[in-house]
Amino acid sequence: MIITDKKESATVHVLPALLYADNALMPVISANTISFHYGKHHKAYVDNLNKLIIGTEFADLPLEKIIIETAGKSDKAAIFNNAAQTWNHTFYWSSLNPKGGGEPPVALKKKIDDSFGSVDACKKELVTAATTQFGSGWAWLVLDGDKLKVVKTGNAELPLIKGTKALLTIDVWEHAYYLDYQNRRPDYVSAVLDKLINWGFAADNLK
Repeated sequence: MIITDKKESATVHVLPALLYADNALMPVISANTISFHYGKHHKAYVDNLNKLIIGTEFADLPLEKIIIETAGKSDKAAIFNNAAQTWNHTFYWSSLNPKGGGEPPVALKKKIDDSFGSVDACKKELVTAATTQFGSGWAWLVLDGDKLKVVKTGNAELPLIKGTKALLTIDVWEHAYYLDYQNRRPDYVSAVLDKLINWGFAADNLK
């Protein structure tokens, strides 16, 4: 997933438009949270990335290549963090759907059943990963080889640099839920999984 404005220059990364209105995820996620999370936090990562890569060897690279090239390099941590958070947030917004929740598409459900035993078991693992991630981070459903797994990452870390393919994610940075849930992260995670999680997006990424 590359977030660049190819009409102007491959060096200009842009904030992608949301696929739904800022109030479409209510009552699980408020329009107020979207305005800050998407309109300020996500936008800041994109803007900071563009500033950081000007005049560097990363200026002409697509987003995923920047992430791979800067991962684990302490002197490139700022670029990595802003590039990875740009990618993570775009992936998160796609992992949500106003008409989400329910049952996954057939092919994905079979894969989930084979890997976890049931959709409920998969959801329980996602809840556990999301609620036990200490501090800021992410819970992910990933494809690892031919099996699905649930993993968690801290801060800006992501499956892309760990050799697995992300299918969907839940953001557990406090700015993702604090305006609506304060310290009740488990309530936020459960509500997202029950009402908003975009199994269709995960199924598309499985292909």
